[in-house]
Amino acid sequence: MTTIATDDLWGEAGPGSRRILEAALTAFAARGYHGASTRDIAAAAGMSPSAVYAHHRTKEDLLYAISLAGHRSALAAVERALGEEVTAVGRLRALVHDYTAWHARHHQLARVVQYELGALAPDHRDEILRLRRRTEEVVLDEIAAGIASGAFRTEDPGGVALAVLSLGVDVSRWYAPGGHHNPVSLGRRYATLVLAMLGTDHRSATAG
Repeated sequence: MTTIATDDLWGEAGPGSRRILEAALTAFAARGYHGASTRDIAAAAGMSPSAVYAHHRTKEDLLYAISLAGHRSALAAVERALGEEVTAVGRLRALVHDYTAWHARHHQLARVVQYELGALAPDHRDEILRLRRRTEEVVLDEIAAGIASGAFRTEDPGGVALAVLSLGVDVSRWYAPGGHHNPVSLGRRYATLVLAMLGTDHRSATAG
């Protein structure tokens, strides 16, 4: 199983911008995009509203930056997972594990980027949707390759791909640290479930 790297979510953003992004993420996760004001975000970041606007012109720009960082990070987690595996079963097991675990580890971020998509401006939403489609394509390609090799058996690869993505995304809705599951155990559990959907041998689904 791959080891999930800790992403530098904010890339080249400077210290002030990072403080604002973290404050905005916390506010959006707690109150929703429409319930959080720029004044709330500025106060949480220890800045004035004008200082926030110096880094990000609008509240929507903050949501866009957070959404872009989150979707890029989730896609990178999926691509890293595939980099260490060779077999169809191993690759999909790693993919599902790391995608699920990413949504648990980053549950606050994931909840915002998954459930506040409709608040983005059309051009920003289109860019985020392209990233989402790329992630969907990676999952579907892995399932299709496994079917072609004889490792998987399903008449509905699109349905299984949708299940993989839906299971991962839904983790961000309910996950809380300190509960019955941690990101690793949850990732293993979901990987076993998905591989069972694809008709793999139970032992190959849980090994590793």
